[in-house]
Amino acid sequence: MRNMIRHLFFGIVIAALAAITSGTAAAAFVTPQQLLAVTSISPANGALVGIAHPVTVEFAQPVANHALAERSVTVTAGQALAGAFSWNGDRELVWTPNQFLPVNARFTVQAGNARTQFASNGGTRADANMSAHTFTVYVPGQAPRVMPASMGKPSRPTPVGTFPVMEKDRTIIFDSRTIGIPLSSPEGYYLHGEYAERLTSGGVFVHSAPWSVNQQGNSNVSHGCINLAPADAQWYYNQVSVGDPVTTHW
Repeated sequence: MRNMIRHLFFGIVIAALAAITSGTAAAAFVTPQQLLAVTSISPANGALVGIAHPVTVEFAQPVANHALAERSVTVTAGQALAGAFSWNGDRELVWTPNQFLPVNARFTVQAGNARTQFASNGGTRADANMSAHTFTVYVPGQAPRVMPASMGKPSRPTPVGTFPVMEKDRTIIFDSRTIGIPLSSPEGYYLHGEYAERLTSGGVFVHSAPWSVNQQGNSNVSHGCINLAPADAQWYYNQVSVGDPVTTHW
């Protein structure tokens, strides 16, 4: 009997180790008693978002065991999706998909003790070519729209990468003090902007810029934002969704 119990114990241990190694049952080690209280999940339940939208989980209390919290989060669309985790402090966990989300799909997020569902749109995306000074928007079912643009000047370059639209603002104040430039500086500004889409928390936007129309299409003169003519910026504002990707490159 003692040998039988011993063999059974080692069998359980080996099976558990195999599950950890394969990654097929990591969530099985998060018991109901270990589930963390979640105050919010973004995208919200029922939201329709772009294909680059991350998932953000806000926990009710600071999380000491980050690995345990990450194992409690799954994003599925028929099957589990691969992504990477990052933390903003000890309460906010961000899951970023390794690839664009499937288009026109429904997703379920399980995080701690909370669950939500959202959907993706058809896959609208934009490409900012800083060498060609163009901003090209791809809307499914439509011909690409190529617009002249002006990006960041050498002293204030536009970051390179793929950025999901974080928010849309019909009107906005652009204040140079938010990026560390005093209003008294020759570089300072305080402007009423329109048709703006935030790309970074550091203040990079796509937006209407009537003051740089003459430079759009031929030179980069902004403080890092993507400047468009008013009519083009309005058109993009009406097409874009939060979570749509914008790729910037040379």
